[in-house]
Formats: sequence, structure tokens, C-alpha cells
Amino acid sequence: MQRHRDIAAAPRRAATATWQAITDLVADTLDRSPHLARVEVEMVLLTARPAGLPLVAGGHLDKHPITLVAGPVNCTIGTISGTAALSLDENLGPIPGGASATGFTVHLPTPNPLEELVRKTAQRSPHLSAEPPARMEATASGDRRELVDLEALARRKAQQS
Repeated sequence: MQRHRDIAAAPRRAATATWQAITDLVADTLDRSPHLARVEVEMVLLTARPAGLPLVAGGHLDKHPITLVAGPVNCTIGTISGTAALSLDENLGPIPGGASATGFTVHLPTPNPLEELVRKTAQRSPHLSAEPPARMEATASGDRRELVDLEALARRKAQQS
């Protein structure tokens, strides 16, 4: 099931605190799995930090979220900046489904001018990707359905601004 979480960024949090909130959300979600060690998840997000901080600071995650794919977990994680960040009611609890995850990938967006930095950073871990996650999933009947309605996500973001 597709989910989305928003994290308050500047002026409510500095980029480092926002990236830590993202790290904690992902680690708390996957820490429930007996197959994944929290320290491994935290190390992957630490590896992603050189790209994550400018993605947050530049407001790129406001429009281009990170996507966590881990078994049944498929969650976009974006940021809200500006005045809207001050009144955002965050849900920082673990994302449902993490307990059955056996592996995970954090898909980082590649907006200009950070594309090269993000791609180089993603190469540092097999759990990071600079490619978009697969948008389609086969159903039991063999039909394919969209996991992420990007247009609906963009409309939601526009309404929150």
C-alpha cells in the first residue's frame, strides 16, 4: 500500500535536524523487522546524508520526495518548508508494514543541480538508488496497477502550500 509522510523543514527545523527526522522515521519503521538491524539502516541514511542535506536545504524534497521501498512498505517521504512547516501536524510514527521487510531501498530524487551528487552518493550503498522506484505492480489477476499517483501527490502538495 502506498503511503506518504511529510516532515517539517525550515524554519521549523534546520536541514540537519530534518534529515535526522527522516533517518529516525526510516529506522523506526525497519527496526520492527527481525531481518534488518537498526544500525544498518542508520548507516545507509548516514551514507545518504551528503546528498540528503542539500536536498532538504534546497527545498527539493518539498516537490520531489524520497521513496522507501521495503517489502510491503512503499512510502514517499517529503518535506514541507516555509510558513506551512510551522503548523504541520507530522506523523513520525513507524510506517505500517516494516515488520515483514526483509530488505529495503531508499530512492533519492535527482533534481538539478544535485543530480550528479545524488547519483554518486547512491553508488555508495546497495540500499540507495538514484532511480525512481517501479511505478507498477502486478496484481493477482495479472493486471498492472499504479502504486503512486504522482498527479494526486502533486495536487496534495499544492493544496498544503
